[in-house]
Parts: sequence; C-alpha cells; structure tokens
Amino acid sequence: MGKVYYRLVLDGTSTVYVAATAVPPTDAAVTATEGVRVSVQDADGRTCSAPDTASIGAGRSPRPLTVWGARQLPSSRSLCRGAGTYYVVVERVLRTESSPGDWDLELAPVLEPRLRKAGSTSAPEAWDSATPSPPGGEAVRRRGGGGFTSATALEQGAWRDDVRPGQTLFYKVPVDWGQQVYATADLSSASGGGEGGGFVPGGVNLALYNPVRGLVDDTSISYNGSQKSGALAALPPVGYDNRYAVSDRVGGMRFAGSYYLVVHLAARVGEEFGDGPFGLTLRVRVQGEATAGPGYAGRSEPSGIFQVGLLGRGSGTVGDTDSSDAGGDGGGGAGMKLVAVGGIGAGTLLLAVLGVWVVVGRRRAAGV
Repeated sequence: MGKVYYRLVLDGTSTVYVAATAVPPTDAAVTATEGVRVSVQDADGRTCSAPDTASIGAGRSPRPLTVWGARQLPSSRSLCRGAGTYYVVVERVLRTESSPGDWDLELAPVLEPRLRKAGSTSAPEAWDSATPSPPGGEAVRRRGGGGFTSATALEQGAWRDDVRPGQTLFYKVPVDWGQQVYATADLSSASGGGEGGGFVPGGVNLALYNPVRGLVDDTSISYNGSQKSGALAALPPVGYDNRYAVSDRVGGMRFAGSYYLVVHLAARVGEEFGDGPFGLTLRVRVQGEATAGPGYAGRSEPSGIFQVGLLGRGSGTVGDTDSSDAGGDGGGGAGMKLVAVGGIGAGTLLLAVLGVWVVVGRRRAAGV
C-alpha cells in the first residue's frame, strides 16, 4: 500500500484542511473498493482527525476521487493544538485484484482563521429538512469544467450539458451563510449503439463538495438505457456550527463559498449503450436569505475561499469586506507551509509557492 508524505508547518490558532484528489488513468482497470485515503497527523504519527477514504464505487469506472483531512481548532486532541510540524499522509487503498500503475495526485490545502469571538460548540438542533422542488423551466446550456479549478459557475436554475462515458464534469455554485443548496441530475435515454442492452450499477454519480473540496453528499444512479434521475439529500443551511455535528452531511456545510457539483458517467455505460454523448440536466436550487458570517479574525489562505460575490461577503458581516475573507495577506498570512518530505514512484514534485504558502502540490506517484 503506497503512501506519500507532506510536512505541514502550522501556527497554533488556525484550522487547516487538506484535500487530496487522486485521478486514475482513464484506461485503468479498477475495482469497486479500491481508492484513496488521507489523514493529518502530529509529529508522532497520531491522527488529528479520522482518516477520510473514497472508493471507486459500483460503477467500477476510473474517476477523480477526493478526500479531505484536517487539523481543526479548537481540538479535543491536545497533541494537535499547538504550533509546529504536522504531516499529511496520502495513501492508495489497494486490493489484491488492483492493477499496478501511477495515479495523478493533487493537493489543495486551505487555512481557516480563528474567530474574533468564540461561539457555540454544538451543532444546530433543528433545521428545515424538507426536500424542495427542483427549479422548472427550459434548461440553459452550460459546459462543465474538467476539474475543481476550472469548474463552471452555475446559479439557481436549470442547466443542460452533454457527457460521455468515462467523463467527469465540474460545476460550482455560490452558497452564502444561512443558505441551503439542493440539486438533481437527469440523464437522457440512450440513442442506440453499444453491444449490450443491459444494466450498469452506479452508472451516474452526482456529488457535492464544499469550498475546501470536502465531500458533503453524493448519490449513485444505476443506468439501463432509459432516462434516469437522482437527487442529493436535503442539506442544512450553511453555518459555522455545523462542524460540530456527528453527521458528515451536516458537518460539511460549515462554510460559505463555492460548492462544487461533480458528475461522472461510468465508462461501462459506453460498452452497453454506445459512446453518446448523453444529455445531462442539472437543476439547482439555492434558498434562504444570506446572513452574517461568524466573524473571522483574519483571512483564509488562499484568500477568498469563504466569500460569496464580488463584494467579498462571507466571513464577516454581510458585505463587510474589511472583516471578510476578501483577500490580502493579513490574518494568518504566515500560518502554514506545505513541504514534501517523502514519497515513492517516478516523477517530480511540483510546488507552486506564494510567499511561505504552498498552494498546490501535484505529482505522479506509483501506488498513489
């Protein structure tokens, strides 16, 4: 089981998240249960939060897998409270039938500054969990992006696109403090072609990731050649205190910012029903009035992660760019460094550095 290690040098006041996206080659033979795992550990190898694992799933189709780890403050784990050296550990989860080969790996670390004033340490007890109706009307064509950084911006409404077997499309939706997001995905019927006529378990996957690329919710839709529809579960309004919830679905809704909708069509759909393209319709609803944010003491790294709109609403009071996460190098500007200290496989590590802050590390590593 291959592992890659990165060293994090952190301050003692900020929460840090590190998302790792592993991308198998498009022609790789993959199993349902293999995948990738990430954890953040202290200098003695003890985890600061439960490791997060993502698997290929029933569609058995090579697709991007994203997991996230954290050093969260305040922390009940005393060893993870202080400033100093921590480690991000990314490992590929292998099975006996897994195929050897390299997977691409992209890291996206984010620093979340502390609050100006301490707030509640418990999740909201009640929220409107009724499933809203998806927006109707004629869908507008919008082409999806090929990754998180190139995700296509969407607002509330109905949107259409084309997707081919084996393809993954990325979209982003701005969701402010106090707002709820809801989405459905409809895949058209097959127009013919293909040698089969069968059934593809997990043929379509719809996932929602938060602004630091942490998985909030996903749903898999089996496909038999007829039009199919899938929907995300009802989610709570965005709120800082959601992070204290037991449910990952609630806990993921902890930031304002861009939430990512990611759609993957399994490669096996092409074997059964032809190369397509297949019509995709996304219906997105964002409801609720934007409210004041929690009031951060500084700014995120990179800047702007937790803001919504051109005025930088998000981390302070609504529209307050002085207290919001609107940019600049104030706050925790020297709060984090990310440095590679180990790894396996071929290739070189590329680090994009802004001051003391490493934005993204990317490599091809055997077994990762």
